[in-house]
Amino acid sequence: MPELPEVETIVRGLARAVVGQTIDAAEVRLARIAVAPPNLSFARAIAGERIVGVRRRGKYAILELGSGRSLVTSLRMTGRLVVADAGRPEWPATHVVLHLRDGGRLRFSDVRTFGRMRLVGAGEAWDRELGIEPLSSGFTPEAFIGMLSGRTTPVKALLLDQRRIAGIGNIYACEALWEARIRPSLPSGRLTKPAMLRLRRTIIDVLQRAIEMRGTSIDDYVDADGLQGGFQNSLSVYGRDGRPCVRCGTSRIVRTVLAARGTWWCRRCQR
Repeated sequence: MPELPEVETIVRGLARAVVGQTIDAAEVRLARIAVAPPNLSFARAIAGERIVGVRRRGKYAILELGSGRSLVTSLRMTGRLVVADAGRPEWPATHVVLHLRDGGRLRFSDVRTFGRMRLVGAGEAWDRELGIEPLSSGFTPEAFIGMLSGRTTPVKALLLDQRRIAGIGNIYACEALWEARIRPSLPSGRLTKPAMLRLRRTIIDVLQRAIEMRGTSIDDYVDADGLQGGFQNSLSVYGRDGRPCVRCGTSRIVRTVLAARGTWWCRRCQR
């Protein structure tokens, strides 16, 4: 599932390819994927819009339109958002195609059909329930300590709560906790202040390194050009169950289930 680094990589690619472009037409092949405000047709409403900006919010890719509206895309489990010329073969399960004035195509495909492209009105607070951005200036040590203090929620589950921190998913929660030497099931409020500060630093570091390597391609993720990322080659713990820990070398990575999510960690390093 694309997380913050993957969506950030896609957004940067889209910014180079589509900003300044006009959407001549929208081809909607699966109606439930393309969501418009009540009483509006998605295809008719978006035709003629000019793309004036691209940004990310949490795990969402946002095209800012000249009318003040935005096209908000959630890739969910298997979504892909790829820019290509008209002659390039489509990915399987392409459900929405935006025809750009220069002849290019912005294609949204999703095998499992959980993703959505949503047209939102100018000023609509669609992201009001999303938490702080972990790479923003607001992700201060004080803010993070306040988020964890007094909580009984397992620290990994808290990191995955998009209402608190927007953009962290299973891959980067596991990697950051391993880097910080923190057991995923530890109640958040039981972390010492030094451990909280260490975890904050590792969250930022892991996310930045993953962005530099254009994200993690394990299953379906590709960037806006249809290319895979490279961080899967640098994973220390995620998906490595049964293999020796790359840090201690004496314990094997285990996979347990925490809050209904697979969780990879080292029993020796993350006590």
